[in-house]
Amino acid sequence: MIVPCWNAEQTIEATLASLRDQTFADFEVILVDDGSTDGTLSALDRWAAADARFRVFQVANGGPSRARNHAALMLARGDILAFLDADDLWVSTKLELVVEALRADPGLCGVYGRTAFFRDNPMAARTVSQVLDHPVRPADLLRGNPTCTMSNVVVRTEAFRSTGGFDPSIVHCEDIEWLVRLTAGGGRFEAIDETLVFYRSSDAGLSLNLDSMHAGWRHAAASAERAGFGLTPSALRAAEAVHLRLLARRALRGQAPRFSALGLAVRGALRSPVGFFGDPVRGLLTLLAACAQPLLPANVRRLALQF
Repeated sequence: MIVPCWNAEQTIEATLASLRDQTFADFEVILVDDGSTDGTLSALDRWAAADARFRVFQVANGGPSRARNHAALMLARGDILAFLDADDLWVSTKLELVVEALRADPGLCGVYGRTAFFRDNPMAARTVSQVLDHPVRPADLLRGNPTCTMSNVVVRTEAFRSTGGFDPSIVHCEDIEWLVRLTAGGGRFEAIDETLVFYRSSDAGLSLNLDSMHAGWRHAAASAERAGFGLTPSALRAAEAVHLRLLARRALRGQAPRFSALGLAVRGALRSPVGFFGDPVRGLLTLLAACAQPLLPANVRRLALQF
């Protein structure tokens, strides 16, 4: 397992405990401290001293993609890579289920599951992601990443290394861009229909890098086009509209600048009405909430976003 860490002292103990408690115990954990300035490194050293499966490495701060690449391309010794961010949690049976799935099907290059979203208590998670009933395709990733988070991604080491890893120049959506390259190159990446990950949601930082997220999505779309995957211009516009709707919903949840959500929603609806309103309820509620953002309290906006 690969855990990139940067100033994560508030969450890292719970994250690593979820690894220690796995029912499948034959693993190594590569903890990469990405130039933390708080007590993260001390916490990692304590875990490594207590459990020989945990190894600590330090790198100069360069972002999670560079930290993951360092671990996966240079340090990992196993034939399966699993990623976990320093504020997320795994269910105790995650490794057991993913290893079983990969061993049962040698042609499968990677797997993912459902993600439950929580704020303070994972057992109180109210939203759980859906999974696809077919192998992940680049078009699926551009319309809305079904894996949700790198903490949900498990891939054979050989398959990851064949892609060259993540593009460290992409600040956001680097996971989508990498998965586009993996799946466009013929890698079969499928779902396990079980909740495997608890993703810690937070308003902090959501005010956020919305423009950077959109730029990262464009990198992923460009990778799909270079791979000759055959997305038509209208399909690409529809996928971008879905992405803009997702960004508008993020803006509504967080502390984004005033009218950010409205701007994103309008851009998405104009880019492709078919894409933006492909889910009519979600599209309409997103647009209405964005229009009313200056007038609605945060709790009412979040209620609309439950759909």
